[in-house]
Amino acid sequence: MKLRFCTVPVTLLLLVFWINPTPASAHFFPNITSIPASLIPNTTIWDAFNALDGCRKGVKADGLAKLKKYFQLFGYLNNSYDNFSDDFDDYLEKAIRTYQLNFNLYATGELDAPTLKHIVLPRCGNPDVVNGTSTMRSGKPSNRYSANSTIHTVAHYSFFPNRPRWPPGRTRLTYAFLPENQLSDVVKGVFARAFERWSEVTPLTFTETSSFYGADLRIGFFSGDHGDGEPFDGVLGTLAHAFSPPAGRFHLDGDENWVIDGDFLNSSPMSAVDLESVAVHEIGHLLGLGHSSVEDAIMYPTISSGTRKVELANDDIMGIQELYGSNPSYNGSDPTLTPRTEWDTSGAPRVDYLLWRRGILLVVELFSLLLFV
Repeated sequence: MKLRFCTVPVTLLLLVFWINPTPASAHFFPNITSIPASLIPNTTIWDAFNALDGCRKGVKADGLAKLKKYFQLFGYLNNSYDNFSDDFDDYLEKAIRTYQLNFNLYATGELDAPTLKHIVLPRCGNPDVVNGTSTMRSGKPSNRYSANSTIHTVAHYSFFPNRPRWPPGRTRLTYAFLPENQLSDVVKGVFARAFERWSEVTPLTFTETSSFYGADLRIGFFSGDHGDGEPFDGVLGTLAHAFSPPAGRFHLDGDENWVIDGDFLNSSPMSAVDLESVAVHEIGHLLGLGHSSVEDAIMYPTISSGTRKVELANDDIMGIQELYGSNPSYNGSDPTLTPRTEWDTSGAPRVDYLLWRRGILLVVELFSLLLFV
């Protein structure tokens, strides 16, 4: 949900936007080795923030004005804030502390190296704080969260304000691609798999349709300012954004180096972005989920380039099932859509968790029998 104050009727804004879209010829690559060296930047749009290491309230440093705009973009400074000087003021300190809490960092309100390392990561363009209320860790009671917990028994998922969702009974949703993007069947297949990951654990089903303007969910690749008030910024930075139900709009930055096969085992160029990982995250927004502070969750806002992250975590499943209930065929075990030949976030070949777990139990059982021989 993108909240903006405007006197123009929303329906008129949507009509104008879709009559005059600005589609991009997106960059798709079958694998990371096919990305031309000319498309791999030496630096990214936010790398300059690293020079602010050690800044704290009361100092003045070049680049703080741009950092304030970053924090306003993601909701940490409200829209009425207009002091975009290079002075480190009280508002910036509070914004940084909230950010640090949301991303499980030491909440000092100062720009230390771990905080800056996280700020420069590519991320979803949806805000973490909406109308002054954080949907992540800093917006939850402190007794509900333990950053050191290894077993997540407490929900950290979140929803958009007022918990918008697709109406009860609307379990069959259609999706379509902006015709001007002229996507191949291979690229469309990536999105189909991303939708399946959500339908596996909910009663929702997703069907592609050729009727773009008649579809519930509309997917398009754009560059720069594309008419929705959330311009894209080129390679890395913000990767995509999506709107809450029932808007159904899902926009991706056409300037990214989108990789199709998800294999980052042998090498991982700084600018390579796994398309399915981003698609699974943004579909969560289309269905009504906000951002999560659980790093393993699909709804965590950032993802490093050269990373694959496509499997729903328990936090994602709990959140989406609170909105829609469970798929009658889902038995509560780990989702099984990722084949054993795919890659996980570490870049290593994935071993199916269920088979691994059964193998460990078998070894333990055999070991126990040997002890009593």
